[in-house]
Amino acid sequence: MRSINNIAEVYSLKMEEIPIDETWNFPCNKENKMHSIHSYPAKFPAFITEKFINDYEARGFNADIVADVFCGCGTVSYETVRLGKHFWGCDINPVATLIAKVKSRTYDTETLNYYFNEILEQFKECKVDRNDEVYYNDRINYWFDVEHIDDLLKLRTSIKSIVDDFKYQDFFLCGFSNILKPCSRWLTKSIKPQVDSFKNPSDVIIAFNTQIKKMLKANMENMVKTDGLACIKQMNFLDFNDTLNVDLVITSPPYVTSYEYADLHQLSTLWLGYSDDYKTFRQGSIGSRYHHCDYSDNYQLINDVGKRVISNLYGKSHSQARAVSQYYLDMQQVVSKIYSMLKERGECLFVIGDTEYKGVEMENARHLMASLMDVGFKEVNICRRKISNKILSPYRDASGKFTKCTTNSRKIYAEEYIITVKKSIEILDCRDAFKMAEVCAYLLL
Repeated sequence: MRSINNIAEVYSLKMEEIPIDETWNFPCNKENKMHSIHSYPAKFPAFITEKFINDYEARGFNADIVADVFCGCGTVSYETVRLGKHFWGCDINPVATLIAKVKSRTYDTETLNYYFNEILEQFKECKVDRNDEVYYNDRINYWFDVEHIDDLLKLRTSIKSIVDDFKYQDFFLCGFSNILKPCSRWLTKSIKPQVDSFKNPSDVIIAFNTQIKKMLKANMENMVKTDGLACIKQMNFLDFNDTLNVDLVITSPPYVTSYEYADLHQLSTLWLGYSDDYKTFRQGSIGSRYHHCDYSDNYQLINDVGKRVISNLYGKSHSQARAVSQYYLDMQQVVSKIYSMLKERGECLFVIGDTEYKGVEMENARHLMASLMDVGFKEVNICRRKISNKILSPYRDASGKFTKCTTNSRKIYAEEYIITVKKSIEILDCRDAFKMAEVCAYLLL
């Protein structure tokens, strides 16, 4: 880890000289099956949570409550609860929080099997209701043929009519969600929404059978009982105003130039009834260009790292410059709220990467470090980790699919940064200092 002790070092730091720490690169053990019950873009590396918690507790502290303010599909939540700790997290994406909740629970196997068999029987008897709104949704008709819409509607109806326990209903709706892309015209493994005109969509009931059996196996592996509890909210963290004190924050902020997650999860958003227009979920998300904020007002509030990026970008894309402006302002507010919710001696870990747009480097990591110091963190530690492996290639082909390094591929990113900070004890006045001295004297007796 490289330690940064003042803001001047943040601005002068040569990012390419930051050391690669091999201990953050790859896990020692294979991830539990629960992490793969639903596809999700750029999933958080599961082993990082356990490593950070263990490192923290090895120094004599207790990680009783862990938070992830961009919890996504619940990787940090699952690992935290598995270790017997309590978790609080939020995400603006309702598809993400559905997955996170399912991953963080344990289910009775007999009950799951009972519901599963009943759903399959109900599906055989279920009639198609052609008056249902799904048949009049342009986006659903864009992605699915009528035969698959028929079967998906029958399956969704069967799940909701058979499973009256909402905890168990979430389990099967999560499985339903994960078969939507295979059963559609969506280009397989693409990082952006596009139609595959040559694709033969999967049979709905065969895909559902395979999916639920996979989830049942994952649940069996997940049956170890712990005292850890998870509280997961579907909301923007910037809207969270309750009092919460946590020991650790472990999170991975969205990348400034990443595709809108609303686009990537539009099939689940539409079929699960979260919205009849997935675009509404873009509004209010971190860094969304669909914010209704004044660009010039934002710019004045952004730190110098952010201003430098925005100035370089503005001449190439006004709309993207506005989106980046909103992202940096949002992230500064996120950091401030994290500082407030963190206990004294608490620590944070961020996984973040730098990207580029139209040849302009998006200095996400440097901006984050400056923001952390601006709110009161005294020391920032940073290292690099490799993310290039057989599963996640840093290269994309012209269609956006993962590919190998070729003359026609382009490299997106192969590394990201681990940034950690700790919250020091603050002595506000002489009375607090006197009380602290009394406590120290007592402990030395």
